Amino acid sequence: MKKIITAVLMVLTVSLLTGCLYPQEQLQKNQIPYEDQITAVQSSVEKYQSSTGGLLPIKTRDQDTPVYIKYPIDFSKLKGQFLSEVPGNAYENGGIFQYVLIDVEDNPTVKIFDLRIAEKIREINIRIRSIGYPPFKESIADNVYTLDYSLIGYDEEPSVMSPYSNQNLPLLINGSGEIFVDYRIDLNKLLQENEYEFEKGEDIRPILTKDSAFVPAYSPPYTVNEENEPVFMMK
Repeated sequence: MKKIITAVLMVLTVSLLTGCLYPQEQLQKNQIPYEDQITAVQSSVEKYQSSTGGLLPIKTRDQDTPVYIKYPIDFSKLKGQFLSEVPGNAYENGGIFQYVLIDVEDNPTVKIFDLRIAEKIREINIRIRSIGYPPFKESIADNVYTLDYSLIGYDEEPSVMSPYSNQNLPLLINGSGEIFVDYRIDLNKLLQENEYEFEKGEDIRPILTKDSAFVPAYSPPYTVNEENEPVFMMK
């Protein structure tokens, strides 16, 4: 009996150790935005579109879904005939990235965003619901507010990491209670480093996707002011 118990304990111990080590190794791999994986998905999307008379392998989303998360790729339509395997860093395969398409009308292009942003926003929304109302703190622009995070249980203001600069980006809220990421730090840097010319009222977010694999997920539209600085363009 003692031998049986010892054997069972050894099996459990090995299982626990394997469960601790393997997922960590996989987690690290699944958090890297490999360029070759994005290229492979881009190629498969183009093949799918060509073979289906112009259709795109995307999941259906509501018409009012923000543009940069509006067209998630449906890997079930690609796997097998057009794509040998779903990328390990894709959400559908245990990764942290959502693969999406942008510019779907003229030039469907594969991009990604970090789903931990969505998780952080979901966490904040849960805390807001727990007190029954968003604790607005101050107005920083038309229909843009900060939150008093201390009232929903935070010791310090939450943030998300920018995929463009690796800086921490703040999370803000509009009058309808929608949480969003503030990308002005990244936009301002690109505006200063490049000779972009925009008209007031023109959405400047495409400069973020121009030379990056990432989209500015959960962002409001931005335009420029007279000093060519990024400003919110809220409805």
